[in-house]
Amino acid sequence: MNIKDKVAVITGGASGMGRATAELFVAMGAKVVLLDVNSEAGEALALKLGESVLFQNVDVTNEVSVQTALDNTVQKYGAVHICCNYAGIGNAFKTYGKRGPFPLAEYNRIIQINLVGTFNVLRLAAEKMSQNEPYDEYSGRGVIINTASTAAYEGQIGQAAYSSSKGGVVSMTLPVARDLASYGIRVNTIVPGLFRTPMMDGADEEMLKALSAQVEYPKRLGNPGEIAHLALMMVENDYINGECIRLDGAMRMQAR
Repeated sequence: MNIKDKVAVITGGASGMGRATAELFVAMGAKVVLLDVNSEAGEALALKLGESVLFQNVDVTNEVSVQTALDNTVQKYGAVHICCNYAGIGNAFKTYGKRGPFPLAEYNRIIQINLVGTFNVLRLAAEKMSQNEPYDEYSGRGVIINTASTAAYEGQIGQAAYSSSKGGVVSMTLPVARDLASYGIRVNTIVPGLFRTPMMDGADEEMLKALSAQVEYPKRLGNPGEIAHLALMMVENDYINGECIRLDGAMRMQAR
C-alpha cells in the first residue's frame, strides 16, 4: 500500500509509539486520526501536526466510543485504510504472594484494555475497510497492525495478566488475518521488547541501564521511532500478512 493520502486510525496515538507512528505517517502524506483517552495530549498533538490530523477521545473497550470515532473518521476523510492498535497498560502482581492472590479486578482490567480493546477496534475498523474501493489489482482494502510484547513469549514474574493479554494478541493475529483475507485486509502484529515509552517513565537511570544490559545488540532500549518505522514497512509491504514480528535487539526476558 502506498501510504500517501491514505487514512490511518491510531489508538494510543497521543504518546509513545502511537505518537511516533502518527508523526511518521503524516510526514509520509497520510491523514491520521488519533484515538486516545488523554484529551489534552491528543488535542495538542493534533494541533501541532496540522489539518491532516483529527483527535477523538476514545475508550477502546467501549463499542459506542470506537464506532463513533470511526464514523467521524469516514465522515471527515472518506475512509479508513490503516488501523494501528497501540493502546495498552501494564501492572505487576504475583499470582499469589505477600499481598495475597492476584486481584481479579486488576487481571480483568488488563485483559479488557490490551486484548478486548484491541479486538474491539480492529473488528470495527475492518468493517469500514471492507467498504473501500480496492487500491491494487489484488483487491487490497486495508491494513491492521496490532501491538503485543515479548512478554507474550517470556513473561516475567508478576506479569501473568500482561502476558496473557499480549499472548492473546499474538494468538489472534493469524486467525483474524484469515478471517479478513477475502476482503483484502492484511493483519500483522508488532512484538516490542524494551522501549523508552511513557510506561517506562517511573524507572530510574540505574534500572534503565540494567534493562539495557539485557539487550544483545544494540545495548540500549528501543525508541518509539523504530516501532513507527516497522509499522510503515508493514503498511507498504503487501506480502507481510498474518505475521508477528519481534523488535527487541535479540533480547530474551529473564524471570526477573
